[in-house]
Amino acid sequence: MLIYNVTINIEETVHREWVQWMLEQHIPDMIATGKFSGARMVRVMVEEEMGGITYSVQYYTENKNTLERYYREDAERLRSDALKKFPDKFVAFRTELEIISEH
Repeated sequence: MLIYNVTINIEETVHREWVQWMLEQHIPDMIATGKFSGARMVRVMVEEEMGGITYSVQYYTENKNTLERYYREDAERLRSDALKKFPDKFVAFRTELEIISEH
């Protein structure tokens, strides 16, 4: 199993609206692609020099092939939704994590 991790720093001025949009729209849209079995959204407990509030959103996927299909078929559309809704209000970076062990 892999985790597709998206770390986002969102401006405080739109923070509440963004969280609501993530919970009600974006995360359900990601799950609806059929490529993720679930998701977790957590707040990163660090004060950023650049300001804003940072979150990590972790989407669970079966394997690398499924994640590659997401990149080809869905990523551009879903990323552009966020850019249209919150232009110039966030920065994001993405990482792929392989689960080695859970206890």
